[in-house]
Amino acid sequence: MSIVFSNPLSVPVLGFCAYSGTGKTTLLKQLIPELNRRGVRLAVIKHAHHNFDVDIPGKDSYEMRKAGAKQMLVASHVRWALMTEDAVENDPKLDHLLRQIETDTIDIVLVEGFKKLSLPKIELHRAAHGKPLIYTHDDDIVAIACCDDTQTPPELTRLDLNNVSQIADFVIEYQKNWQPAPAQLPINVPAQVDSQNNQQALSVSQGITYVLDQVTASTKTTMCQLDDLANRVLATDLISPVNVPQQTNSAMDGYAFAYASTSHATLNVVGEVLAGHGYDKTLQAGEAVRIMTGAPVPAGADTIQPRELTTEENNQLTLTDVDAIKAGQHVRLAGEDIAKDAVALQAGTRMGAAEVGLMASLGLSQAQVVKRPTIAVFSTGDEVSQPGEALQSNCIYDSNRYTIKTMAKKLGCEVIDLGIIEDDEASLMQALDSASQQADIVISSGGVSVGNADYIKTALAKLGAINFWRINMRPGRPLAVGKINDALFFGLPGNPVAVMVSFLQFVQPALRKLAGETHWQPTFLPAVTDETLRSREGRTEFLRGVYHIGNDGKLHVKSTGAQGSGMLNSMVQGNCLIVIGEQPKSVVSGDTVFIQPFADVL
Repeated sequence: MSIVFSNPLSVPVLGFCAYSGTGKTTLLKQLIPELNRRGVRLAVIKHAHHNFDVDIPGKDSYEMRKAGAKQMLVASHVRWALMTEDAVENDPKLDHLLRQIETDTIDIVLVEGFKKLSLPKIELHRAAHGKPLIYTHDDDIVAIACCDDTQTPPELTRLDLNNVSQIADFVIEYQKNWQPAPAQLPINVPAQVDSQNNQQALSVSQGITYVLDQVTASTKTTMCQLDDLANRVLATDLISPVNVPQQTNSAMDGYAFAYASTSHATLNVVGEVLAGHGYDKTLQAGEAVRIMTGAPVPAGADTIQPRELTTEENNQLTLTDVDAIKAGQHVRLAGEDIAKDAVALQAGTRMGAAEVGLMASLGLSQAQVVKRPTIAVFSTGDEVSQPGEALQSNCIYDSNRYTIKTMAKKLGCEVIDLGIIEDDEASLMQALDSASQQADIVISSGGVSVGNADYIKTALAKLGAINFWRINMRPGRPLAVGKINDALFFGLPGNPVAVMVSFLQFVQPALRKLAGETHWQPTFLPAVTDETLRSREGRTEFLRGVYHIGNDGKLHVKSTGAQGSGMLNSMVQGNCLIVIGEQPKSVVSGDTVFIQPFADVL
């Protein structure tokens, strides 16, 4: 049985598996230089089974590095190289090893070993060895490289084990077609039951999954003019009515001619083509025209030479460095960016400056968009005061309603502000029922934790179907999610930072799905921590942090300092959340962590 594998990288990972003696290493030593020759940048990971030495002639790791792998990583149960001692009881974790690879310098990672992982693999097989095929009990085999005598199933790609070029073709095609899996938080704690109050305790990823299962993308649409499209979500595909570019044109200031004319000692310059104008004749052999960037390429021409690589005198053009000229160079073909009748923007696209600009460049002035989600927001608690009024004794000003409204508006929502609802069951029931009639989503803050005065719980129980969860996270442990009439309800915690973190993790994906962004995923980026960060095992920590690009070209991050869930200033000082999963009790300075930038909503 395969062990589930999740690729943590932004590049594809492709494995090679076979029985001992089939020739995995031999093939890789031939395949690596072939892929290098074709411009594919590689990293290789090899699984060793015992103590090993590296960079010794004759050893597999040495031979693969010498063959051309830009990075070579070999691992066993006691150490992995780049020679970092890291003894573990069982096999090393491939996802951990992959995070050591510098993905900005490679296009694909090839893996030898780890055959028990649910990892896309090419199986190698020789019939003469008398071994059964691995694909019969491994659903992750994507192709079989074998000899003529091997019988393979029709649904799997068959490759010639002795044809390295053919296998290289398959690897390159796999790399080009590969799509990363949807981004997920680096967490996954099983659901538990809180023994003190019988509330279900969930991991963050489980909570997100349960929330999204209750959301259906809106089918209500409206037509929107170009000037009003910012932050709206397309309801239908946007089809290009024209080619982009509309004509085959020049990418350089220079001269246009037929490539065959490069055999002439000089070319006769017969005209000039400016942007927005054309040349109405057909160029003949030995003729050229001056041409400006963006100007249409005349009939009979197929190549552009930059002006600085030519000499013109008395309308006679001499091309310098003729041997370096390539047919079709510096020519932008009509429709090579977007072809006429092709999808320019897909349904579900949120319209930003670039998307609106692209639409305008196609001559389109309006588009069908999804109706904006409407949210109703209120706060609860007799201890909460309205900003602008005198602060009562033992009270605090209500900040949560305003942070929620601002984040929702940033996501393009219409907002109904219900104000502060007093801690009274009848008042709460009336407010909740009214809100559910007006809004797609109702959001409250406070009143969902354990407490004798949490009237919202009893009100919700009478009005709708609500789940009260304790999420294994900090800040923001209490969370209520469910339905009141046809509206989705979120009961967020009361502490200001916990409200914002809970909104980002749970409400944001629900609003985006409701608005039609069915394929949206949150952004998580790897960063090097510049300090030791502590967390509790078994829960996910969302620390407020500040990230920047270090001198090494990588993202670095450090916390904003004290992390109390009532310290709203830490959200002002920070530009990201540092996400520490449930496994480590602490993260040491220099370790890699995930960060979630604030840019999308805050």
